Order: sequence, then structure tokens, then C-alpha cells
Amino acid sequence: MSWSFAGWRGLVYAAGAEPKLLAEAGLTAYGQHPLLGTVEVDRSFYEPLPERYFSQLAAQVPEGFRFLVKAHEECTLLRFPKHARYGKRRGEPNPRFLDAAYAEGAVLAPCVPALGKKLAGILFQFPPQDVGDPVRFAERLQAFLERLPRGVPCVVELRNAELLTPAYAQALTASGALHAHNAWGAMPSVLAQARLLPPLARKPLIVRWLMRRGDAYQAARSRFLPFDRLAEPDLSTRADITALVSKALAHDVPAFVLVNNKAEGCAPASIVELARALAGP
Repeated sequence: MSWSFAGWRGLVYAAGAEPKLLAEAGLTAYGQHPLLGTVEVDRSFYEPLPERYFSQLAAQVPEGFRFLVKAHEECTLLRFPKHARYGKRRGEPNPRFLDAAYAEGAVLAPCVPALGKKLAGILFQFPPQDVGDPVRFAERLQAFLERLPRGVPCVVELRNAELLTPAYAQALTASGALHAHNAWGAMPSVLAQARLLPPLARKPLIVRWLMRRGDAYQAARSRFLPFDRLAEPDLSTRADITALVSKALAHDVPAFVLVNNKAEGCAPASIVELARALAGP
């Protein structure tokens, strides 16, 4: 998830790489690592980005590389959080929530043509929030997804466990969207999530390994900075992801695993251990 962390020097980048150059050249080095074939674009969650930005990203990586691009948060917020960065909009209803026209123009239009085959998916991340009745939410989600252009891989991540319902599974099936299996907060394990979803919502398999269950974002960040070592191995989550990915690969289903530094302390180190687990004894 992102690629310009100074703590990764000696792991992904040259040991003497200048931190200020990582934002410009870090992706090129990242894309040359044999285990780093996918990356998540996080900046697009906070503001829509122009097509030229995505064209520049695509030019820095090899042909087989893939990007998972976060949709702008205004697509997935029912109300603006009571946080200083939302200014006068704090606590107000968001008129762009599940607005397909806005999503197509501000999110899909800039990145889909620029990334082409290098696009693994557009990630619609729904933060923890009260969206009302889970069935009604699933109906609105389905209508939203069905209005988006077919052929663009759309991925949905939930952070409210109560929204993981049969109606949600139906919304994904009907629209052709994928589920992001996330290791985060109070969500069920990635294996439990998979059991609740139809196979079509898991082809390809998308996994986001964010944090240890029950951990808090700021607490994990403070403990793990500068993200240069495997500080707190989470063997349980790693085993669940290994099992899920192994099953997908056994059925010739492509799998993308996005790993956060706050999962175990250092995303590249977590990925190496995950690869060893997948390779077996």
C-alpha cells in the first residue's frame, strides 16, 4: 500500500537511497522487486487525480505490474466525518455518496485509460459508518455498481461487519464487482468473509492485510515507525491469508495481496514471509 517509505531502504531500495527521491523514483525500484507485482494508489482516496498522474505511474513499471486504485472517499461517505480536514462540511450529508455519475467522471475516467491492462481494480472503501439498514445499503450499492461501465474491475471493501449480508453478496454477483477481503479492526477473518461470498466475487481474489484484529491505526503506526522490520508477527492472519491464496491458486484464480506496514511493522518483510508460507516446506 503505497511505495515511498524511507524505512524500506535496504529491503526494496538501495541502502543509501535519498528519502526525498523515493516519491519520484521509489515506484521504479519497487516494480523491480520479484515479490512486489502490485501496489495500491492511496492518494486518490483523498482527492481526484488527473489522468497524467496515472500515465506517469504506468510508465514506471513493467507490463505485468498491476495497480489497485482507491476511489475518492466522497463516493463512499454517507456523511462527512467530524474531523477538522472536512471543514464546514463536518457532520453534513454527502451528496456524492454512491453517485455513479460522479464516480465515473472523477474516478474511472482519469485512471482507466491511463493504466489500461495495468489496472487490477478500482477500490471503493467504505469506512466505518452508520449507513442504516444493511439490506437497503446493499440495494443502493448494487444500483450504483450497475450504473458504472461494464468491464472496469470494481472492488468493494466493507468495514462494518453487519453489512456483510446475503444482500451484499447478491449486489456483487449482479454487478460483477469483487469483494476486498480485509484483515482490519472488527471485521471477520478473511476466511470467514470468503465463506459468506459467492465464487464470482472472489475471481480474482483481492486481499488487503491492514492491521491486527482489534488494533488501532494510530497505535500501530506509533509502534511500528519507521516500518523497517517485522516487529510483531501476526501468524494467525498470515495463516488465513496463506490458506485463502493457496486455494485460489489451486483453482487457477489470480490473487492480489495488498499489505500495510501496520499489519506487522514492515510490509515488504510481511510479503517475504507470506511468500515463504505459500511456497511451503
